[in-house]
Amino acid sequence: MPNPTAAMLVIGDEILSGRTRDANMHHLAQEFAKHGIDLKEVRIVSDDRDAIVAALNALRQGYDHVVTSGGIGPTHDDITAPCVAETFGVAISVRDDARAILQEHYDRQGSELNEARLRMARIPDGATLIENPVSAAPGFTLGNVHVMAGVPAVFQAMVSSVLPKITGGQPLLSQTLRIERGEGDIAGPLSALAERFTDLSIGSYPYQRNGVYGANVVIRGPDGGRIDAAMSELNALFPEAVAH
Repeated sequence: MPNPTAAMLVIGDEILSGRTRDANMHHLAQEFAKHGIDLKEVRIVSDDRDAIVAALNALRQGYDHVVTSGGIGPTHDDITAPCVAETFGVAISVRDDARAILQEHYDRQGSELNEARLRMARIPDGATLIENPVSAAPGFTLGNVHVMAGVPAVFQAMVSSVLPKITGGQPLLSQTLRIERGEGDIAGPLSALAERFTDLSIGSYPYQRNGVYGANVVIRGPDGGRIDAAMSELNALFPEAVAH
């Protein structure tokens, strides 16, 4: 059986403006690879209702899982939760269990659970809460959409909460060979190798270092034996290459 597929939707004007560098995609890709879930697409959209709803509808119909990042905080531009509710055609309201989590958290801090903070307890009908051990405000899962915070530490904690509940497949393995030749010199042999190992992903990532052109060739797949076989052929083609 093929691995489950996934997409990520990054939400926020701060990402598109360049003010904030997104670190969550990198983390999610690594965790999904270890869990046997193939991350196939990542989209970034602004804090715009129509853009979020359109992206959610497209992604949730095309992939087994969709993970969103950002837009579930206490401010006016945190609109992910109502957009998810609109996408699924359900109501959204402050939910008692989410409110209780926030109330306990702010009581412990000696802070007030004011109206702004209470926005983080708005959960679409039918959703399941995602635990947030870092800052308490929960994410949620509705259908195949997992809604998470944008703050990296919180996002990572939510990923850890969700992964055990998702059925994965075969973990994605990889090996890398550094070849100090330009891509134009290695393209032909790599193409032929890819045709013989159609079950593997073979990627070439060029670099220039101290005036020397080279490429890191990465072979990925779920079968370690097949990767070993492909790497052996690659090493034979380029004996001067260095594995790393």
